Amino acid sequence: MQALKPSVRLLAGTFCSGHCCFLSAFSSTDGTGGGTRRRQDGRPVSIPPRETLEPYADLSDVVEGNPRNLAPSPWLARIVALLDGSPEMEHRLDEFCRNFLIRLSPEFVSHVLRNPRVQSSPVIALRFFDWARNQRNFSPDLNAFVSLIDSLSRSGNVDRVRAFAEEMMPAVSAIGAKHANSLLKNFAAAGLVKELLWLWRKMKESNIEIDLLSYNCLMDGLVNAGFYESAARVFDSIIGGGRMSPDVVSYNIIIKGFCRWGKNQEAAGQLKEMEEKGIVPDKITYLTLIQAFYSVGEFDSCLGLYHEMQEKGVEIPPHAYTLVITSLCKNGKPHEALRVFDSMALKNCAANVAIYTALIDGFAKMGNESKAVTFFNRMKAEGFEPDAVVFSVMVNLLCKVGKVDEALEWYENCKESGVAINSVFFTSLIDGLGKAGRINEAERVFGEMGIIGCARDSYCYNAMMDGFVKAGKFERAIALFKEMEKEGCGQTVYSFTIMIDGLFKEHRNEEALKVWEQMIDKGITPNAACFRVLSLGLCMAGKVSRACKILDDLAPMGILPDGAYADMIGVLCRVGRVDHACKLADGIVDREREIPGKVRTVLLNALRKAGNADLAVKLLHSKIGIGYDRMGSVKRRVKFQNLLRG
Repeated sequence: MQALKPSVRLLAGTFCSGHCCFLSAFSSTDGTGGGTRRRQDGRPVSIPPRETLEPYADLSDVVEGNPRNLAPSPWLARIVALLDGSPEMEHRLDEFCRNFLIRLSPEFVSHVLRNPRVQSSPVIALRFFDWARNQRNFSPDLNAFVSLIDSLSRSGNVDRVRAFAEEMMPAVSAIGAKHANSLLKNFAAAGLVKELLWLWRKMKESNIEIDLLSYNCLMDGLVNAGFYESAARVFDSIIGGGRMSPDVVSYNIIIKGFCRWGKNQEAAGQLKEMEEKGIVPDKITYLTLIQAFYSVGEFDSCLGLYHEMQEKGVEIPPHAYTLVITSLCKNGKPHEALRVFDSMALKNCAANVAIYTALIDGFAKMGNESKAVTFFNRMKAEGFEPDAVVFSVMVNLLCKVGKVDEALEWYENCKESGVAINSVFFTSLIDGLGKAGRINEAERVFGEMGIIGCARDSYCYNAMMDGFVKAGKFERAIALFKEMEKEGCGQTVYSFTIMIDGLFKEHRNEEALKVWEQMIDKGITPNAACFRVLSLGLCMAGKVSRACKILDDLAPMGILPDGAYADMIGVLCRVGRVDHACKLADGIVDREREIPGKVRTVLLNALRKAGNADLAVKLLHSKIGIGYDRMGSVKRRVKFQNLLRG
């Protein structure tokens, strides 16, 4: 029996219903076609071999067409229609090919993989490719690999891209410009440096002209893989080679590289270089720089770049507005952020949840309740549903302004509405209730965290402990402090500061020192607030020398709390121990921890605030601390302890 043309088989398929076809009686079971079968009466029947489908219609027996203007095969649409992602997809493909006595060529498979519908679904593309390669004697060609890698790269499936690239590379002897450019772009996006360099060598071996697009892809791949210095060398080779000039894309890539490298100033320098060379920066250039400066807290630079975009008429993307408004709010300038927000509205750029959250938080931190509530209501009116972050900001604001009852109402409403309350929300509420002296309600809320499954972090524990200390329930605070360690919640310097402060207030000075030593043994670095609590507690207990010794022990460790000695001098003067204050001041100067003039000013202010006007005036009109007395050829500084003599 003569083999049917694929076009004839497709025509025959119009008379088929479901998966049954008059050709199925002759279908082969070996996957390739050919061979014999027997009828019911026992007579042998020859089976035609399967036709290999190509991506273009075979009309050579009808008309001689232009090979450069071939019509796509009608089988392409039929095969693509079967790729629906269902569990039976592979089985349906098998049935279809068996019924119509066809098999797919590698070129046909690559055309299917390039179909927009297939490329948009990497899972379907991968399943189809795996099915196709299971055909007998099927060997995927470069076209198929390139098409599949393109689909997988769009989904960000780097591991799969790497795996298929490694499978493809040994079989490639030469490569064309079209395939090279596609692979170059995809390898660069995935940050596959090894594969990128292999392709670069193949391009040179195949005498493919390497243009600026190729260099940009190479740089982008190096940057995405974290090889920033290598990317910079490639960029320098473009400039120094003289054959081509970098464009705005080249500069955007190298600016991205410098920003990820942590060299924001070098990145900003590239922006100036662009302007000097007459290359106009685009919104990607500015957005990359704004993002980089925002991430390191250089909010003024973010604002400067935003104004530069406005002056030059560069389109400002919504994310840039978000970063600038958020940076201004974090910098304590919500009113300036509001002006940016208004200009954004004038350009018909819609706000988002992040912008509203930043504005609410900015005004809340200023204590401007009316503005925060206004933006909260406006946010809801525009269809944005407030999340746990927004609710925690509002609760924190209400607690700060003393409206704890309203904060509790918000808490109850959130529970009833099913809002996912986070630990920040709980911490703000517990802290507000503790500071308001409503420790029982704070403890109830703290207990409800475990009921709803919200993990307690160190901030939450610290807020609860601080509330217990302020309420005089110090034993409960100690129990909670020990519970932190048992629950695997790391104790922070603030946890130890609360405990040390509470122990000193309970006059348990030795226990406070033990907690301090425990903190040092755990490798937790004390901050200025922690040392202030310790030093003031020791000074109030009359253990000034012990506080000075601890300060001396911290100095070799590179820990010098700002204003520690000033706090100690101040508390000593306040409790009437001026002699100890003068002795401490002399010790600080003798150890060259501070210049005499500054120490003298600190002591003068401490005496004045303590109401000891006579000694303050005496110190002011004397050379104590800063003057010198001569004893023969020896010159000695006049010590502060002379203040109490004569």
